[in-house]
Amino acid sequence: MDLHVTLDRVAGRLAGQLADGLRAAVRDGRLAPGDRLPSSRDLAGDLGVSRGVVVTAYEQLVAEGFIVSRQGDGTRVAPFAAAGAVPEPRSAAHRRALRFAVGTNAGPADPPGIAYDLRPGKPDLSSFPRERWSATLRDVLRELPHAELTYPDPAGVPALRAELAGHLARVRAAVTGPDGIVVTAGVAQILAVVPRILIEEGHRLLAVEDPLGHHQIPMIRATGVELAGVPVDEEGIDIAALTRTGARAVLITPAHQFPTGVVLSPRRRAALVEWAREVDALIIEDDYDGEFRYDRDPVGCLQGLAPERVVLAGSVSKALSPALRLGWAVAPPWLAVRLRAARALHDLGSSVLDQHVLARLIASGDHSRHLRLMRRTYRDRRDAFVAALGARLPDVRVLGVSAGLHAYAELPESCDEAAVVARAAALGVAVEPVTPMRVRHPGPPAIVVGYARLPERRLTEAVGLLASAIETA
Repeated sequence: MDLHVTLDRVAGRLAGQLADGLRAAVRDGRLAPGDRLPSSRDLAGDLGVSRGVVVTAYEQLVAEGFIVSRQGDGTRVAPFAAAGAVPEPRSAAHRRALRFAVGTNAGPADPPGIAYDLRPGKPDLSSFPRERWSATLRDVLRELPHAELTYPDPAGVPALRAELAGHLARVRAAVTGPDGIVVTAGVAQILAVVPRILIEEGHRLLAVEDPLGHHQIPMIRATGVELAGVPVDEEGIDIAALTRTGARAVLITPAHQFPTGVVLSPRRRAALVEWAREVDALIIEDDYDGEFRYDRDPVGCLQGLAPERVVLAGSVSKALSPALRLGWAVAPPWLAVRLRAARALHDLGSSVLDQHVLARLIASGDHSRHLRLMRRTYRDRRDAFVAALGARLPDVRVLGVSAGLHAYAELPESCDEAAVVARAAALGVAVEPVTPMRVRHPGPPAIVVGYARLPERRLTEAVGLLASAIETA
């Protein structure tokens, strides 16, 4: 990459001037996170200075966190350098907002130096049905009446809500009609809005499974509700422990608990519904990857057992792409009204065109065909990952792989979880530690591994490197 940096040789302090110039380029966006910088030798030649001047400037910026330098990958702008370069905000609220924005940013690209991204939560983005989506979008643009291009119903386009009602009844055994569905900007919007509604209704606590997805923890806490962590065992959330919290609302992932992968047992399902009716509670059911199952019978959504007590949250983020920001809430009537009002107040609803495209893909069967294709693809990748890990590390216990897009790997007790993650990253493999996902209750060292994004050959390669990290950490 060519850089334009002006140096005043009369003023001296050339290394400081160069560091100032590069720092400014990061701050104003001329250098973006992940951009590769010239080698110290090349930049020294371009600027007509000694290599020591460039090395000193680079070392200063590495120390400040603006750039990172890794053997074999050169020198790059740090992933969050632009955010870190913002002057320290004066107010505590501003500082908290900045930490939240940086801490929850999943990032549009792989981290620098990472060749095998095994972080959970992302589907195979290269499998997005671009041609089918674009062809359907052209049909929508050609056929949609002009009147449909106005501000949408905040609850969602009626055509999509009708298709979702039928699809969720067939695939997830949900009990709803179009009026009970509110289209959202993914599940994240539901987790950002429903706790605020609960606070308005007098709730102070929201019980959550412990462990819980680490991106969700700051998102929910930002609403002002207090989290009560409830332990999870081989049958799912512990109902007795839930009762002891005193909470009257709970967030769960019953079809495939994140991150452990446990399925809520029939006995616990019945007990959870009984608890909700006894204490007049609301259950938020995050059905984040319910479409993907491999070695087990289908598990219907909890909402079908108690529609008056459960809000079912789903999206196309795993089935199609998180870039679409399309999700839905299947809610009891009182909550559906509140969610629709919240959308009307805050953002006026989701893209009309994308909603119509999704509605047509569901109606035509294209969406179901894509899901069947991806189930086969992800099952093959799951099998390759589990086989490779079992061959290299038979002492690592792998859980939660009968469904979903990730595996929960319990490490030997002697392993340092953080060291494993850091060592894996140094070898080019990104995985997630479980400790940041624990709300209150400690547990054995473990990592969460997403296998959806890589083909079988590269998964096998990644497992070899991951095994080395575990063996040497």
